[in-house]
Amino acid sequence: SLEEIPSSPPVQATLSSLKMLDVGKWPIFSLCSEEELQLIRQACVFGGAGNEVLYTTVNDEIFVLGTNCCGCLGLGDVQSTIEPRRLDSLSGKKIACLSYGSGPHIVLATTEGEVFTWGHNAYSQLGNGTTNHGLVPCHISTNLSNKQVIEVACGSYHSLVLTSDGEVFAWGYNNSGQVGSGSTVNQPTPRRVTGCLQNKVVVTIACGQMCCMAVVDSGEVYVWGYNGNGQLGLGNSGNQPTPCRVAALQGIRVQRVACGYAHTLVLTDEGQVYAWGANSYGQLGTGNKSNQSYPTPVTVEKDRIIEIAACHSTHTSAAKTQGGHVYMWGQCRGQSVILPHLTHFSCTDDVFACFATPAVTWRLLSVEPDDHLTVAESLKREFDNPDTADLKFLVDGKYIYAHKVLLKIRCEHFRSSLEDNEDDIVEMSEFSYPVYRAFLEYLYTDSISLSPEEAVGLLDLATFYRENRLKKLCQQTIKQGICEENAIALLSAAVKYDAQDLEEFCFRFCINHLTVVTQTSGFAEMDHDLLKNFISKASRVGAFKN
Repeated sequence: SLEEIPSSPPVQATLSSLKMLDVGKWPIFSLCSEEELQLIRQACVFGGAGNEVLYTTVNDEIFVLGTNCCGCLGLGDVQSTIEPRRLDSLSGKKIACLSYGSGPHIVLATTEGEVFTWGHNAYSQLGNGTTNHGLVPCHISTNLSNKQVIEVACGSYHSLVLTSDGEVFAWGYNNSGQVGSGSTVNQPTPRRVTGCLQNKVVVTIACGQMCCMAVVDSGEVYVWGYNGNGQLGLGNSGNQPTPCRVAALQGIRVQRVACGYAHTLVLTDEGQVYAWGANSYGQLGTGNKSNQSYPTPVTVEKDRIIEIAACHSTHTSAAKTQGGHVYMWGQCRGQSVILPHLTHFSCTDDVFACFATPAVTWRLLSVEPDDHLTVAESLKREFDNPDTADLKFLVDGKYIYAHKVLLKIRCEHFRSSLEDNEDDIVEMSEFSYPVYRAFLEYLYTDSISLSPEEAVGLLDLATFYRENRLKKLCQQTIKQGICEENAIALLSAAVKYDAQDLEEFCFRFCINHLTVVTQTSGFAEMDHDLLKNFISKASRVGAFKN
C-alpha cells in the first residue's frame, strides 16, 4: 500500500509577512511627517544614541536629520537639526552601501563605486590624510582612483572597503592592528591589506569595534586586529596585526560574516551559524555568558538560516530562517538573552530598531515601495463607481452607485431589503442626497466626513437603520462642530433622535455660552415645548442665578 504522506501544517502567508519595512520603528523617525516617511527608499540610523539618520527618497535626494555630532550629517556645520535637511553636496549620487563608526564617521560608496567620507576624524578614519573632522563629504581616491568599491565597513574608528576585483583597503585607527598593516601606527589614507590575502579574492567584509573580517571566494575567513575577547576566533586572545585564517573553520564554507561590538557571527553555505568572541550579554547564543575564542555552533531551529545580523555599536545578534522566522539574542533592552529567542518580526532590521541599545540600523535599509492595495483600500475605491456597480440609488434627482453584495454584507437593513429585490434602481425620498451618500460611503470606508448639520440628518438615518457605530460617529462629528450659531438646532436634533449623550453635551454647551446662544435666530425660533424644557432644566443647574 502507498505510504500516507503526512500533511504539513498550513503556512500562513499574510500581507504582514510581505510587509514593507516600517522605518517608523526607529524613534528618530518620529521627527518626520507621515508624508516624508512615505517617500523614503533607503535609510541608515546611526550615532551613539541612535539620534542621527541619513535617508534617500524616491527622487534620489539625500536627507539628514539629528544631533550632528562632529559634523557627521555632512552639512558643513555642527548645527543639530530637528527637521530633515537635504545633503546637496551629494546630489545626483546614488548610494550603494554605507557604514558608520563610533565618532561617528561615515563611509559611503556610490553605485558608480566612488567612496565619500565625513564626520569624526581624530584617528584619520576618513582616509583623507588629515585628522580634522570632515564637515562635508570628501571624495577618497588615494589608491582607489581606478577601483570600484562594492562594500564598506566601519569599526569604531577605522574603515574598510572591498573593491569589485576582490581587494580590501583599510585606514584609520590602528592601535590593535585593525588596519592589517603589520604595525600599530594609524593609517591616514587607504592602504591595501595584503599578507596572506595577497592573492585571494575577497567576497564580503565586516568590522567589529577594533577588528576586521574578510570572507574569500573559497569560503575561508581571514581576521585581524583586536582579539582581547577572542573575537578573531583563533583560540587565543592575542591581537593580530596582519590577516590570519580562522583554521577552526577548516572544511566549512562561510558565506556571510557579521560583527557586533566584540563578537562575531558567520553563516555557512549550509545555513548553519557559528559564533565566537565576547559573551557577557549572551550575544553568542550558546546558553551561557562565557567568552569563546573558537567558533561555536549556534542552534537556532531545525530550519536553515538565510541571514545573520550584528553591528559594531551593539551587543545584539539576530538571524532569519528560510521559513521567515526572525530570532534575536544578546543584549535586549537591558536584558541578557542567552539563547536565540523567536520574535514576532518579519525582518532582522526590526530587532535593532526595537531591542538594540542604541536603536541603530545594522545595514543600509532598503524600502521597497508597496503598491499593493489591501481589501479595505480596494473597496473604498469602488464606492460610487458606475463601471462595477449593479445597483443605483436615485436621491434628489442624482444617482449614487453601489454593489448589492457589499451592502448586504455590511448592513442588516440591506440584507433584508435587497434579499429578493431584482431592481437595479432604488428611489430614496426620506433622506437628502448628501446624507444618503455619506451613509453609503460609510459602508465602504468605515468613516464619515460631513458638516455638523448634515451629520444631524445622518444621525436620523443611523437611528432609523439601527446602525449604532454610525450613530456614535455622527455624534462625534456634531460635538466637534458645535458653535453658538448652531447649538440650539443641534440640541433639538439630539432630543428628536433620542441621542442622550449628545443632548447632554449640547445642553451644557448652551449653558456655558448662554448670553450669546439666547440672542441667535435658532433660539428665537425654538420649538415651544423644547424651550419650556430648556428653561426649566437651565434653572435647575443654576443658569439664572446672579
